[in-house]
Amino acid sequence: MKLFNKMKEPVFFKESNNAEEQLEKLKDLKPTLNAEGIKMLKRDIKFLEYGIAGEKNIRFELENSHIPMYILHDLYLEEDDLSAQIDYLVVTKKLTFIIECKNLYGNIDINNAGDFVRTTEYKGVKKKEGIYSPITQNQRHMDLLKKIRVESKNNVLTKFISERYFDEFNIPVVVLANPKTVLNAKYAKKEVKDKVIRADQLVRYIKEAYKRSDSAVLSDKELLDRAQSYLDLHKERIKDYTKKYEPYTLNSDKQETDDTDHLDMKTKTTINEPSSAKKKDLYEELKEFRLSRSRSENIKAYYIFSNKQLTALIDKMPKSKEELQSVNGFGKAKVEKYGDEIVNIIQKH
Repeated sequence: MKLFNKMKEPVFFKESNNAEEQLEKLKDLKPTLNAEGIKMLKRDIKFLEYGIAGEKNIRFELENSHIPMYILHDLYLEEDDLSAQIDYLVVTKKLTFIIECKNLYGNIDINNAGDFVRTTEYKGVKKKEGIYSPITQNQRHMDLLKKIRVESKNNVLTKFISERYFDEFNIPVVVLANPKTVLNAKYAKKEVKDKVIRADQLVRYIKEAYKRSDSAVLSDKELLDRAQSYLDLHKERIKDYTKKYEPYTLNSDKQETDDTDHLDMKTKTTINEPSSAKKKDLYEELKEFRLSRSRSENIKAYYIFSNKQLTALIDKMPKSKEELQSVNGFGKAKVEKYGDEIVNIIQKH
């Protein structure tokens, strides 16, 4: 029997742009923050960009694996007071892999106690520090997934079977996505060593685990059903990534009333409304759209687009999402989220 059959290539069953969207929102915040807020923002943007780059490295490996499997990116689980954000869930015809992506800088040592120690070097000075075990983090994701799957079964027998064989069919693995990171796990116990790999080892890891498994091979239809059953567990959530910066905003009392005033956050000058009746109607309609979306998402209106960006929209009148992306402040994630509505509004004028 062939390793895989019929279905020939990987399929991304669930995509994610949460991180890209978050990055765009953070970048838009800069003109509204004081010096302390900007310092914190730059640090957060750097870490987020690092994480995005790491997930892209893993995506590259998966989409070029030529393995028939379904891939769910950024799966969010929630049960009672527990939650888990799974970076990648990979469903093959035998096994499911729960992947925790770590784009760590520095070199990583895992000792015989399972501790993770990172070594970094700056200007010839080496620094060692312990970091929270990504294995422990991923195991918590695995435990919650198991809890949800078991409790979804209809009777005692199926619950027992699901719990009994869950660990056999679901494999947690931590993937170090930074190609410059050196992993030293020679002193780690085998059960720890087997759960941490580099990104360039991921495809081989999946294939070897698949070959070792004695599980029955699912048909294409059964594989799709299993992937769908995992996707059905995903909980959509609206999260305001900007709330933590509110204490660091400039003139926060004026920003709270940004829906009605015309203060530009960067220049702190008054923005005049358009003089022509036609453009004034467009101005009001775009403001109304911004206010409506900010209320539905429970975020500040200027996080959708600032007054300065509103003026730029009216000046440039973008008639497509491609043209909209050329307007300063409208990156790919923001255009994907709001572009169709904004363009439709502009096209009516």
